[in-house]
Amino acid sequence: MITQGKVDLHCHTKASDNTLTVREVIESAKIAGISHLAITDHDTTLGLAEAITLGEQQGIHIIPGIEISAYDYNRNRRAHILGYYIMQGHPAITEICNPIVEQRHQASMQMVKQLIEAGYNLTWEQVQQYAKGGSAVYKQHIMNALMDNGYCSEILGELHKKLFSRSGEGDQPGIAYIPLQYVDAATAIKAIREAGGIPVLAHPGQLNNYEAIAEWVEIGLEGIEVFHPSHNKAGEVEKAKAYAQTYNLVMTGGSDFHGGYGNMAYPLGSIDAGLANLQALIDRRAERASV
Repeated sequence: MITQGKVDLHCHTKASDNTLTVREVIESAKIAGISHLAITDHDTTLGLAEAITLGEQQGIHIIPGIEISAYDYNRNRRAHILGYYIMQGHPAITEICNPIVEQRHQASMQMVKQLIEAGYNLTWEQVQQYAKGGSAVYKQHIMNALMDNGYCSEILGELHKKLFSRSGEGDQPGIAYIPLQYVDAATAIKAIREAGGIPVLAHPGQLNNYEAIAEWVEIGLEGIEVFHPSHNKAGEVEKAKAYAQTYNLVMTGGSDFHGGYGNMAYPLGSIDAGLANLQALIDRRAERASV
């Protein structure tokens, strides 16, 4: 039984779209007093081995995880599926995630090309420098280059909306918006289970995924992210808790830390999932292993 510590179960590194390297994230976790940290980079396990090693050195228990970018094709909306305690490099994960990573990288290259054609002063080589050491180039890296070139003063501000929004003025998408083809959420859930992990629905309030929960529980969903920066509206946490109770789902939570590319009001460790919920996650894993 875990009796003390701070728990953050949603954190990214430079392996995906955080400004901080794995080492810098672990060092920040130590300063924040975190005892248990889940590394959940988007569609990649690139930094997990290093994180586990560095975590051991700093006395931080690293939970190997992932956040799969998925889509609910029955309801036409995005969905993010967290996977905890996954086996690193498992074929079930790489087979669905590697194509997403490659597609994202190619889309970013096309975005940069369109921005250059629209008159913006930047180069693909410059953008790549911000993603160095990661799995792919993200929109945040493009925005970082634009900010450094004087086009804006923040990464996720008005220019980001103008360039990359799914619908802009007159319901027209941003001038550099390129849609991605994501894996079906059900496929993501099954892949995480096949890789020995616990599938958890990330921030359902943010993407409005509640009505899919009953369907996904039937195919293996085992948890729901209750505590998250986007769950800051009145009643949102209570709503997520109610679904957890109804469907016997493990409750998780975390800061969804992205460093300089995230919400600065929620630094690493600012949202504590709680020791009881961490123990419930560990117990669920043990139950799965005993079957």
